[in-house]
Amino acid sequence: MHDNTLLALPKQHAKGIRNGLPSICSAHPLVIEAALRSGLENDTEVLIEATCNQVNQDGGYTGMTPADFRRFAEGIADKLGFDKSRLILGGDHLGPNPWKHLPANEALAKAATMMKAFVEAGFTKIHLDASMACADDPVALPPSIIAQRAADLAAIAEKSAGPVKPVYIIGTEVPIPGGAMEALDHLQVTRAEDAKETIELHRLAFSSRGLEEAFNRVIGLVVQPGVEYGHEDVIAFKPEEAKDLSAVLKDFPQIVFEAHSTDYQTLTGLSELVEDGFAILKVGPWLTFAMREALYGLDRIACELMDIPSVDTLEATMERVMLNLPKEWEKYYPGNATEQRILRHYSYSDRIRYYWPQPEAQKAFNRLMSNLEGKKIPETLISQFMAPVYQDVVSGKVEATPKELIIATIRKVVDTYARAARQI
Repeated sequence: MHDNTLLALPKQHAKGIRNGLPSICSAHPLVIEAALRSGLENDTEVLIEATCNQVNQDGGYTGMTPADFRRFAEGIADKLGFDKSRLILGGDHLGPNPWKHLPANEALAKAATMMKAFVEAGFTKIHLDASMACADDPVALPPSIIAQRAADLAAIAEKSAGPVKPVYIIGTEVPIPGGAMEALDHLQVTRAEDAKETIELHRLAFSSRGLEEAFNRVIGLVVQPGVEYGHEDVIAFKPEEAKDLSAVLKDFPQIVFEAHSTDYQTLTGLSELVEDGFAILKVGPWLTFAMREALYGLDRIACELMDIPSVDTLEATMERVMLNLPKEWEKYYPGNATEQRILRHYSYSDRIRYYWPQPEAQKAFNRLMSNLEGKKIPETLISQFMAPVYQDVVSGKVEATPKELIIATIRKVVDTYARAARQI
């Protein structure tokens, strides 16, 4: 069963076997298809995660409940012939975050309902995250309260699970979803003593609820290893700065670290993270950033091949959509009009990803694909506008059709993670 893959990670690390597992955090069908095609080609399991804001009992911003998301991901797997028993579904940051504007008792009741929905839908990797303060909480919640709330949610998960019990991730060391908002120059790596305290407080909270057996399935702790990305910059992993944190794992052989915000790290950096025990590597915005690069490349190619009015390009359409619905970017992107326009389209935080499901954006995407369907795309234009996949096209590895070019571009990121995790 695929839960053994997760349970095996800490055991392997304790024995000196440095394997990892990429965590694909996206609800875009092209990204999920790219990840599953990588798994199919390389004969590996694939972990796909949904956050509490993306997917919940109220639909989240994708409009999907956990059961909907499972059907959605499994539908893509079926279409590709990917063995569904090798698809691992995870729930990320499961806790009161979507309802933190409510009093704690109300927000936690909704979080409990969400937890039940995720586990009943067959999500087997559960990140317990009760770190956010609710309306009537102190701004900084005491770590002991966070642990107790997480254990309460674990109790719900245990009651809701079928024969396959979930594995758990505890802790949180992440900024707002989508990366940091300010320019970055330094990050505080999680202190070793704080990591130990988090584990111990959760152990006590689980034990006080009779959940000792469930605590044996806590396989991961979210920490800050010193990696992050902002709108225009990336902080690279520096192993020497995280060596004290990495050493904590010697005392806790049942646990590995889960690293969030690993997007845009180099293959070397990602490999070093796995080597040092940050075995679960989250990636999200980089996948849709790569997809957007591919789509804009195809957009430029279409303009070269046919007479397309500038207002009908995909890029112009996305600009209109984002200006008409500024909620997902305006409070995140600072600067003058030019600086904001550049960030809207090209920021590492990739907040444009929230706009692809919009009807006008979907229409423009379909128009672009239709315009290029059946047309011979010259290799020279692929070299000019889609350079990352040029060699693969010339060698015959990738077919020069719109969809295959997009999938191949996303695969560059997916396969970087698979290599770092030693899956391929």
